[in-house]
Amino acid sequence: MLSTDRKKNRVTLLDVARRANVSRATASLVIRESALVGAETRKRVEEAIQALGYVYNMGAARMRAERSRTVGVVVPNLTNPFFGELLSGIEALIDSAGMVVIVANSGDRVERQDMVMRRMREHGVDGVIICPAADTEPAFLDRIAEWGLPLVQTLRHVSQEIDYAGADYAAGMRQAVDYLASLHHETIAFAVHGPIHSAYHERVEGFRDAMQSLGFNADMILRVPDQLAQIADATHLLFEQGEQPTAVICFNDVIALGLSGGLYDRGLQVGRNFSLIGFDDVTDAEALRPRLTSVSTAPVAIGEIAAQLLIDRLADPARPPRRVVKETQLHVRQSCGPVMVLTP
Repeated sequence: MLSTDRKKNRVTLLDVARRANVSRATASLVIRESALVGAETRKRVEEAIQALGYVYNMGAARMRAERSRTVGVVVPNLTNPFFGELLSGIEALIDSAGMVVIVANSGDRVERQDMVMRRMREHGVDGVIICPAADTEPAFLDRIAEWGLPLVQTLRHVSQEIDYAGADYAAGMRQAVDYLASLHHETIAFAVHGPIHSAYHERVEGFRDAMQSLGFNADMILRVPDQLAQIADATHLLFEQGEQPTAVICFNDVIALGLSGGLYDRGLQVGRNFSLIGFDDVTDAEALRPRLTSVSTAPVAIGEIAAQLLIDRLADPARPPRRVVKETQLHVRQSCGPVMVLTP
């Protein structure tokens, strides 16, 4: 038990870097007595080492020297701006750790994901952060584990036995529904698209639970096309339900962008006689007019969390798996208003 406690409380080079307010790479240069570090910075790092009682592990250093200093990142859709923000968070932390990122697009297809992971292994990446493709089976992750390749799941999860960084999608749906209810909306639609995966289930179930808790009809869930250009033309689906909705929550901001155009084409004014809420709150939400109210899942922060989980996993491969779920936040802008009579 004592050895386990010591392992949990072991001071790492990252702890030293944080205390000295430098990057991990700079702290490493001080340890290796590099002439590239200035005297003042060196002094701060040495004082942090002494204060924290950091002990340089030569054996671990030799193992690190054999690493490629590269990290693989596999995402399902590089055209979605959400994943661009996620990658920026990952790269910021990986870069500060003295490593570089290799990015691959799975296209949300398990067969391509399989090929990409084999290539990552062949190129000797030290670990991988992956947003699993839809229909990924647990056996796939078991095979990666057999390779001895450290892995972190992000945004979507397949296994509870592997590190995960994501957002509380269900809570985000509750925030969106509750806000519309405060504006006296009761007939609320939920527009979805894309493949089925854990994040899809969590958002759909979160919508149903939030609607049912208020006594509202939770069945107005409709699928729109995957392509942005086709979403506007599918806006008519909103008005072919049993009831006429006065508001719609979108699975993501891409759908919100398409429906905003479609509602405009039907003569409806978003924020005045129809309310619209997006999900993910990417930077485009501020560019839309009227500005889009959206549930922020903070993709940059999730990227940073996923990167830290992988860095920690590389430092201690035997540590128990961790699951970090970030809170969401509804950013209220201009695309919602009180209930008005619709004239579509």
